[in-house]
Amino acid sequence: MANKKELRIGLIGCGFMGRTHSNAYNRIRNFFPELAYIPVLKAACARNEERVKAFAEQWNYESYETDWKKLIERDDIDAIDICTPNDTHAEIAIAAAQAGKMVLTEKPLARNVEEARKMVDAVEKAKVANTVWYNYRRIPAVSLAKQIIDSGKLGKIFHYRANFLQDWTISADLPQGGEGLWRMDANVAGSGVTGDLLAHCIDTAIWLNGSIKDVNAVTETFVKERMHQLTGKVEKVGIDDACIFHCHFANGSLGLFESTRYARGHKALYTFEINGEHASIKWDLHDLNRLEYFDHSDESRVRGWRSIHVTDGDQPYMDHWWVPGLGIGYEHSFIHQAADFLKSLETGEPCSPTFRDAFETQQVCEAVLESAASGSWKEIE
Repeated sequence: MANKKELRIGLIGCGFMGRTHSNAYNRIRNFFPELAYIPVLKAACARNEERVKAFAEQWNYESYETDWKKLIERDDIDAIDICTPNDTHAEIAIAAAQAGKMVLTEKPLARNVEEARKMVDAVEKAKVANTVWYNYRRIPAVSLAKQIIDSGKLGKIFHYRANFLQDWTISADLPQGGEGLWRMDANVAGSGVTGDLLAHCIDTAIWLNGSIKDVNAVTETFVKERMHQLTGKVEKVGIDDACIFHCHFANGSLGLFESTRYARGHKALYTFEINGEHASIKWDLHDLNRLEYFDHSDESRVRGWRSIHVTDGDQPYMDHWWVPGLGIGYEHSFIHQAADFLKSLETGEPCSPTFRDAFETQQVCEAVLESAASGSWKEIE
């Protein structure tokens, strides 16, 4: 396209997240034509050549690689997008930064604080643009909640509560590890629901309500041993199947968080509620185009929760989509983040959450696991 600057993308990992990111890049030119930068899908990378070739053809990548190191060496790649299991994030991101590439990575940033710190140091030393795909920030209703909170309408915040509930690991016959089930393997994932699900809740909470000071957590692994797909042996399960923690925020409010993969009937129930001095807000992923809002300043005869349908053009991101009343979906949050990253290249402003922003979430996740292990409060360092 005329007068557009190209951002040449090299994507590593062709699973679920690889699809969401690729879809985002492909939609930018249609719905965000005002951006000075346009993504160009140069290469997709995965170890299985047959699969990555088919993926590249499906999502319009110009080429493919089976070795991520070769991808990073290419001169025709500006940005490396990491959609691989957690145990590879640090090595790939550090190598990409050292090669002068911009780095985008799936969440969580890493398996632990030690790896995450090295990643932050690498991108900051190299001075390369970076972001972590905590996509729920970019759902318009969640972004609207941020605007309302920042306006002061809620007043002093007293409570923040969130949960993320699933049920897909209940069967004891489900194996751990290997393709499709690496999230069940602590060596690869780093943790269970804490890093996979609560990381989303924590990132959103810090963005909306500020830093978390300390945590007190309980975790449980309900199925203690599972067959490992790679070894064929029954091995100890090292991840947390469920986690509950409460905390203090720096602003004086209290937080309550719960996540589990053992909540029968829930596939992806993510909700949060914030209670303030003057008003409250709540949101539910299952009804992602709506924001529930209660304002105590309303006339008492009509005071109550109102349901805001977030589809109007003056609400976050919605001017790029359809006419008022027509909703958007999960995949649009990734399109918004891709657009924000491209915009950040124009303005020179960081695209949040940066690696350093995501490092704070990593610190909270690690403190949660340490608190659960010790049975005591843990301060965020």
